[in-house]
Amino acid sequence: MRNIELIEVCSDLGAGTQGACFGAEALQMMAHQDNGNPFQTLSLKTCHIPPSNGYHSSYAKNIEAIYKICRSIAQEVRSSLLVNQFPILVSGDHSCAAGTIAGIKMAKPNSRLGVVWIDAHADLHSPYTTPSGNMHGMPLAASINEDNKVTAKQHIDDQTHSHWKKLKNLGGISPKVLPQDIVYVSLRDFEDEEALLIKNHRIKTISTESARRCGIPSVVNTILKQLEYCTDIYVSFDTDCLDASISRGTGLPVDGGLMPYEAERLITLLMENPKICCLEFTELNPFFDTNSETTAIIYQLFKAGIQSLRAEAFAERIAYQSS
Repeated sequence: MRNIELIEVCSDLGAGTQGACFGAEALQMMAHQDNGNPFQTLSLKTCHIPPSNGYHSSYAKNIEAIYKICRSIAQEVRSSLLVNQFPILVSGDHSCAAGTIAGIKMAKPNSRLGVVWIDAHADLHSPYTTPSGNMHGMPLAASINEDNKVTAKQHIDDQTHSHWKKLKNLGGISPKVLPQDIVYVSLRDFEDEEALLIKNHRIKTISTESARRCGIPSVVNTILKQLEYCTDIYVSFDTDCLDASISRGTGLPVDGGLMPYEAERLITLLMENPKICCLEFTELNPFFDTNSETTAIIYQLFKAGIQSLRAEAFAERIAYQSS
């Protein structure tokens, strides 16, 4: 267990609502009530959050601060991977994933990185297409260096353009991920602009219905087959991938999502593959979490992920990652 490093990011500047910045704290509080508290076995880092938001854009809210947060995340993830740690992140909102992906590429610049995006939303907007300006809808667009100007809804100002370009080039690598190396799981709520990118780039999507019909082991096999040419894989788990009927503790709950047992099986099987180099949980919002029900689910998934990274699996993982 000493090979796992927990990285907490207590920011929700990319979200449309406040509260997700306390997601990591909520998990910690739940862990204190657990005799098998996994936090006691992990080394812990907390990313620096800038005291001021900096430049504010209507088309990319808090973009300057988010760039700084992502830069801090990237440095922590890079440092973790360079000493053969396995980073598990608990971040406030999904904009942080742009930093996580940058950090992986900074540590492994020659790696072909695959991304498993377990999320109700596509997060493929840019400042040119966003309907809200909230940057938790943009991390994948930043990571694949996609402006999607062909469907642009607005002209952006020079400062927004400059900060967006800096975010896309974080770590000096752009693009960091190829669109064909992304797999969506439980995607079900996205705009036309994102749908066009998914279609044009032929991004693999696995619906909740398909996952349920085929079974989670088959889903994992499909994911790994799609990403077979990738040398490393990052798994990003957004709380809103869970069905809204059992998961209100997130900013944008959506019907038709995964059940907890399906999500746990998915995380457990994915973590057994030595190509998986990083896991992130995000968008847990305690402000909306009645009786801490969603927190309890995410905590169980967090534990399942750690348990799958057992000692014998680490020997294989470290041998693979060092090769």
